[in-house]
Amino acid sequence: MENKQQVVICQDLSAELQAFLTDLDYDKLFVLTDTNTKEKCFPLVKDIPQLREAAQITVPATDLNKTLDSLASIWTQLSEGGATRHSLLLNLGGGMVTDMGGFAGATFKRGIRTVNVPTTLMASVDAAVGGKTGINFHGLKNEIGAFYPPLCVFIDCEFLRTLDRDNILSGYAEMIKHGLISSMEVYTPVLLYDIDTMNYQYLNTLVAQSVAVKEDFVAQDPKERGIRKALNFGHTVGHAFESLSFQRGNPLLHGHAVAAGIVSELFLSHRACGFPMEKLSQVVYYIKEYYAPFAFDCKEYDALYDLMRHDKKNEGDVINFTLLGQVGDVRINQHLDKAAVLESLDFYRESMGI
Repeated sequence: MENKQQVVICQDLSAELQAFLTDLDYDKLFVLTDTNTKEKCFPLVKDIPQLREAAQITVPATDLNKTLDSLASIWTQLSEGGATRHSLLLNLGGGMVTDMGGFAGATFKRGIRTVNVPTTLMASVDAAVGGKTGINFHGLKNEIGAFYPPLCVFIDCEFLRTLDRDNILSGYAEMIKHGLISSMEVYTPVLLYDIDTMNYQYLNTLVAQSVAVKEDFVAQDPKERGIRKALNFGHTVGHAFESLSFQRGNPLLHGHAVAAGIVSELFLSHRACGFPMEKLSQVVYYIKEYYAPFAFDCKEYDALYDLMRHDKKNEGDVINFTLLGQVGDVRINQHLDKAAVLESLDFYRESMGI
């Protein structure tokens, strides 16, 4: 499926979403929420006439429920609700809802149209944009999925007022990544933003810039065969941290894992590609100021390394890193020996004072 999604940075979500739905030809509308977004976010859009009449599907919240069982329950409710290939599925929620709803849309009757209304910062700048969909499987994150762009993504930072600080920080890690892989113009305001004061209107501007970075890489390489791998920066180590936290039964929010991964992968970028130490220190300082450290010890290094070897982006048994020579100078398909990778874990622990 081609990457044809529209992204709308909303001034008035209700009016813009209503106009979009009015112009669209579909037979039935289904709204997917999780237990949190049904309670906190659906009330913000429930007065849109089309949503008042829509069939509601709700799944349990949190990434632990991004499973085959939850996916099957969505399929079941679409089927029992009389969904056809001409129906529309509106995913209202964070990354878990847009990932799983997108995959349900990709697979039900071989594909029904979807619309994403992200309600978290993470979903707005990352999960809901770009067409990646999926579920977790056998303890591995997003192991089963498809590239399936939504028709449209409606982004409105008003939803972010419903978020706690940890979820704001989770999405912000992806914005730090987008700054690092794009340009100083995007990077500088992101590293100067004060998360403690939370200016939502200004955040909407930063989010628009961040989404534009992701859209640009996706448009160049929809199926992630080349430069789209830039978006994986921070994620090879980050996903390993995230998977380890799942195994412990104490899951890290995705962006907190990515923030930790950025620290390790900037160290690898410095070592292998000459990324400047002064910028490395700047980013580490920002992450240390806002993000709690992810604690692990050297007994877990081999387990973390093994998790990196299972990363979807690898080719054969070689770990594929995306690294940086400078802000905006992306080097994909970088291979490092195990000693360097373990040294980056040492660096993370020392930097974060573990």
